[in-house]
Amino acid sequence: MRRVRLLLGATVTLALLGALAGSATAKTVWLCKPGKADNPCDVSLNTTLLSPTGKKLGVQHIKRPRRPKFDCFYVYPTVSDQKTATANFNIDPELRSIALYQAARYSSDCRVYAPVYRQNTLASLLGQVQATPEERAYAYADVRAAWRDYLRNYNHGRGVVLIGHSQGTYILRPLIENEIDPKRSARKRLISAVLLGGNVLVKKGSDVGGDFKHVRACRSRSQIGCVIAFSTFGETPPANALFGRTGEAGQQVLCTNPAALGGGSAKITPIQPREPFAPGTTIAGAISLVGVPQPDVSTTWGESPNAYRARCSTGAVNALVISPLRGAPVFHWSPDATWGLHLVDANIALGNLVGLVRHQAAVWRSAH
Repeated sequence: MRRVRLLLGATVTLALLGALAGSATAKTVWLCKPGKADNPCDVSLNTTLLSPTGKKLGVQHIKRPRRPKFDCFYVYPTVSDQKTATANFNIDPELRSIALYQAARYSSDCRVYAPVYRQNTLASLLGQVQATPEERAYAYADVRAAWRDYLRNYNHGRGVVLIGHSQGTYILRPLIENEIDPKRSARKRLISAVLLGGNVLVKKGSDVGGDFKHVRACRSRSQIGCVIAFSTFGETPPANALFGRTGEAGQQVLCTNPAALGGGSAKITPIQPREPFAPGTTIAGAISLVGVPQPDVSTTWGESPNAYRARCSTGAVNALVISPLRGAPVFHWSPDATWGLHLVDANIALGNLVGLVRHQAAVWRSAH
């Protein structure tokens, strides 16, 4: 587990090396981008509403706006099954699947931009191959270059939501720290940042002061320029949890309940695509161990309104603890209890997150 922690946090500690990585791509390879052919983030948004036990309740026909009012910049987690320590720029099936699962639903409201980057692969994470410090710095360098490309060529003063999970969050933390937090003009563009499964730090008892000096935790639906962050567990997190705790003196890991930003417990709404995750991949196998059922629906999506209750735990481990309601599936940790329900972070409250960033974007537009 210590090796896993080091690999997950490598992007943060090597952010400055990333700035020096001379092999960053000169031209962004986009996984998702408006107008891109074969775009995994451009799918039907039609959704079957389901009871917690899977009974069909009706269908929502959702139309994507012709001119979305804001943008989303998404950085995916560790999914690459390439056998090298760092991935290349190929758009493999697992990249397409993770974009569908975690980012495509946000296209109901925003234009989604998602760069391909040379991430540390699953082979590297599992210790099958060893990445050099220079190779570990590629990921941050690639995403930073893509972010600057996006700002230079596509943003045009629009508000933007940053979305990341796991390795994606570990990359976005230094990106916000270096490229957004210190710059007033950049902070003005930030609607919010959804940073899941990546141990965002704040000062103990505070909503700021860990990773960022100015960008605060979101504590109300109408707050903008702020961070939503959590890692999911299905029970009280163990004392040696991989997510939700830190050894940094005077700091703690941020947990914001997307259904109750001000605190307390509330019901959350999972959304899951009908299409199975890329068959035969490592992540597909891990998802099956968690026990996430594929929605038996004819639409692209299945949504179970208010199927779980969630609250942020407090103490040594700060994480989102969920419990099933009215017969909803009970999920199992994978690969062990220290990881909790890491693989469901992005979908377990996706209905709440999409609605939240939609509301924040409306607030941002009224203020700008």
